[in-house]
Amino acid sequence: MDQIKIGKFISSRRKEQGMTQAALAEKLGISDRAVSKWETGKSLPDSGIMLDLCKLLDINVNELLSGEKIMTERYDKKAEENLISLRREIEEKNRMMLRMEYMLGLPAVAACLILMIMAAYMDMPVWLRILLIVIGAVVMLAAAFVAVGIEQKAGYYECRECGHRYVPTYWSTNLAPHMGRTRYMKCPCCGKKSWQKKVLSKEEEG
Repeated sequence: MDQIKIGKFISSRRKEQGMTQAALAEKLGISDRAVSKWETGKSLPDSGIMLDLCKLLDINVNELLSGEKIMTERYDKKAEENLISLRREIEEKNRMMLRMEYMLGLPAVAACLILMIMAAYMDMPVWLRILLIVIGAVVMLAAAFVAVGIEQKAGYYECRECGHRYVPTYWSTNLAPHMGRTRYMKCPCCGKKSWQKKVLSKEEEG
């Protein structure tokens, strides 16, 4: 998606509706700084307020994501293009979140191992040895809880039995036996348990 184009379109529609950035922001319950970021192409409106924004600007979501008014005969094609583009952006966001899981997990494992090795092989008082082991364990557990949270929210799990893709709860993800990012969980659709792999998109690739 062309964020610069979308931003200019939002700006022009806002002005046509006779609103300042502050007035539009107030109607949406956000800061005028957020509106400024949209109009300069630095960010896109959050999906949760897109419908309200479109109503205020007298456009539809496809026109917003296209950055232009769409003629009736072009509507279906443009809608499909916008959906594909939005899907790619969501997949890329999920991919980046999963990379963050590794960026958080690997240093935590390294720190834990270093502390454990120090406690095992260095000459030190017993209380300090215990303290290092406890700190290492706490660091590891904290990183694990955060990493699972990232994995749970990024993308979907696909049931091997029925193919349903869904986002499980945090605790069902956390407590599930796993091999890498494949977890043994119960599908909310068919009710069967299986080894479910992590996928980035809601729909299967065509």
